Amino acid sequence: MKKDTIAAIATGITDSGIGIIRISGENAIEVGDRLFRLPSGRKMLFKAESHRMYYGYVVGEERNFVIDEVMAVVMKAPRSFTGEDTVEIQCHGGVLVMKKILAASLFCGARLAEPGEFTKRAFLNGRIDLAGAEAVMDVIHSQNEYALASSVSQLKGILSEEVRKLRAEMIHEIAFIESALDDPEHFILEKYPGELSVKIENLSDRIKKLIDTAENGKLIKEGIRTVIVGKPNAGKSSLLNCLAGEERAIVTDIAGTTRDILQETVKLGEICLNIVDTAGIRDTGDIVEKIGVEKAKESAESADLIVYVVDTSTELDENDREIISLIKNKPVIVLMNKSDLKNAVTEEMIQDLFREEGYPEDSFQEKEVITIRTSAREEEGLDIFEKTVKDMFFREEIKSTSEIVITNMRHKEALQEAFDSLLLVKKSIENGMPEDFYSIDLMNAYASLGRITGEEVDDDLVEEIFSKFCMGK
Repeated sequence: MKKDTIAAIATGITDSGIGIIRISGENAIEVGDRLFRLPSGRKMLFKAESHRMYYGYVVGEERNFVIDEVMAVVMKAPRSFTGEDTVEIQCHGGVLVMKKILAASLFCGARLAEPGEFTKRAFLNGRIDLAGAEAVMDVIHSQNEYALASSVSQLKGILSEEVRKLRAEMIHEIAFIESALDDPEHFILEKYPGELSVKIENLSDRIKKLIDTAENGKLIKEGIRTVIVGKPNAGKSSLLNCLAGEERAIVTDIAGTTRDILQETVKLGEICLNIVDTAGIRDTGDIVEKIGVEKAKESAESADLIVYVVDTSTELDENDREIISLIKNKPVIVLMNKSDLKNAVTEEMIQDLFREEGYPEDSFQEKEVITIRTSAREEEGLDIFEKTVKDMFFREEIKSTSEIVITNMRHKEALQEAFDSLLLVKKSIENGMPEDFYSIDLMNAYASLGRITGEEVDDDLVEEIFSKFCMGK
């Protein structure tokens, strides 16, 4: 592991109220001492008390001029984020001043940190495990309350703790089997397969429970891919503008205004919708509009949620039939828009049309298809829409930080591999195979789980993970 001293701007590279330059490594205090001066002009960081903040100035040593008025703090190893001696300089948050202090740090003996190198050092020094390191980036990139709560809980080690418990139980069984095979006189295996079968069932159930959260986890982390469909002039673009809180789509009374798909990420309370507004679906001779209709159909196929906007002031027709046939087998919310106008469409008419297109009789009772009366113009019904989306995709318990939710696909793959290995153990028991077969597959499951926390991981994967981090973290 590299032991040299690194430095980087730890806050955003944009003008702000405050900026932080972080210096970490075996010579961090020496570098900081060359930069920092008390108001009296004295150097003092080499004898500074750890975790105490000092007021003074950063001085460019090569020209001996004041760069900025700052606060400096020394965090001595191992009580720092990286586990190394660390100096953080809090300066005014102008981009120029931050870059000048960073340049002065490099002049005084540090080198520029690579992306994610501070967190990588924290991992290599045992301050956090790999799951915790990945949670750091998830916290930074959290786009909604659910994602933030899940990331913080993983940063606190809730997933790692469960993984360590599972691995401890597995290694106990592996050690018992190996001991019994080496010393059969003192270890009796006659009833062991039955006992192990019960334990494998328990381990499998717990891992499967984690795997089952991954679908919700993906939606929490990445947002719900939501595609708005409907006939031209039904109010799709008006709905997008309402949800986005700004004029993102052109709205006119002319049917077919939207020719291409528009994409917008909308925060809806505690969740995120990645909304795709599509061209109105209808039979048309316009070549450009026809391309837009085809794109709308393609977008609908990959959606997590379909929002079907119906203009209730206009009667249903064959275009509505085509839309309904297109969105089969998808979660659907029907927004009965323009409810402030005289209605030509009722909920019963929509339900009848869905059933004619092959939806089962209980689709509406089972909430596979939900209808909500809205008015994009009056912004009515959107609060009901928000609650409906939450109820459709998320259980109430997800708000709790005590529940583990798998949001990282690397973790899901490792859990799935562990689960598959345990199935092989179960099959070996059922087939009466020798005990050493149990040990091999248990060890594979043990190793798979170890990749989550970084206890069973190669250097290339570590490099790949931390290369995705932002500079200064």
